[in-house]
Amino acid sequence: MTEFLIYKLILVGSVFGITLFVAAYSTYAERKVAAFLQDRVGPDRAGPFGIFQPLADGMKFIYKEEIIPVVSNKFLFILGPCLAMLTAMMAGVLIPWGDTLIIGGKTYSLQIADLNVGVLYVFGVVSIGVYGIMIGGWASNNKFSLLGAIRASAQMISYEIAMGLSIIAFVIMTGTLSLGEISAQQAGGVGGDWNMWNVVYQPLGFLIFIVCAFAECNRTPFDLPECETELVGGYHTEYSSMKLGFYLFAEYINMFVSSAMISTLYFGGYNFPFMNDLGLDHNTISIIGTLMLFAKISFFIFFFMWIRWTIPRFRYDQLMNLGWKVLIPLSVANIFITGLVMLLIDKL
Repeated sequence: MTEFLIYKLILVGSVFGITLFVAAYSTYAERKVAAFLQDRVGPDRAGPFGIFQPLADGMKFIYKEEIIPVVSNKFLFILGPCLAMLTAMMAGVLIPWGDTLIIGGKTYSLQIADLNVGVLYVFGVVSIGVYGIMIGGWASNNKFSLLGAIRASAQMISYEIAMGLSIIAFVIMTGTLSLGEISAQQAGGVGGDWNMWNVVYQPLGFLIFIVCAFAECNRTPFDLPECETELVGGYHTEYSSMKLGFYLFAEYINMFVSSAMISTLYFGGYNFPFMNDLGLDHNTISIIGTLMLFAKISFFIFFFMWIRWTIPRFRYDQLMNLGWKVLIPLSVANIFITGLVMLLIDKL
């Protein structure tokens, strides 16, 4: 029991540290990708090739003057960014970061917790994140912040419906809500035992899910809650110092977790092609699988950034029309199509 608790604590600490590290250096990668797409150099002063820029940014946030508006609700003003950061960090505990490791004859899972309703847990935690934005925007007692918070809550609620409906079709197909089982079902990827990744069976569901993920993360072209040209800075207009840093950092953590969810649900998770034909021992395969999962996550993080610096943002009416009049009907149609296909398969 003691060994199990120590292992879980090490795993929790590792996931926590990796999440913070990836989120921090996503800010660096964002600027480098933007610079590449715009034929610029990007950050290059803080260390070789600017690799210490995230550390410099973190120190700047810590040492900046902290201003809390006199007319704000101080308790809620502080609670908002804390809640946004907390909910962003909580979602990663159910991601299967790899297969099992065998150490000293005992088997250890590279997943902190594997609930039989894991997908629902992640959805529930992510949906709470909107409260952090809403509370922060309202507590600021600023009309631009309030408008940004209202936009954020309306946007997230609208796109959560389409995302949830896309997952219903996914669950009909896989028959489980456990992220561990979903990853295990895709073992072998597109080779080995010829188990296909779920994106092959659910291409429309994947497309709906990734569009909704952009909206949930408030990423361009769905960054209407911030929208500097209209709302100054949106829901975090009045924030400074590390409280502003928490809001900005939570966005990158959400992007990391969303990329991990997309990789796990639709692209095999830690599985990779021909993994069962390499002839390597179990632990080596598990380590390679973990590296492959992070390679997939890195690709989707790059995809988030690529879209941001390529496509302009929607008008707000276009955003709502896409969510309610396009994605939700497509999600419902996907459920019927998936149900019909599964019924035909059972009949055969």
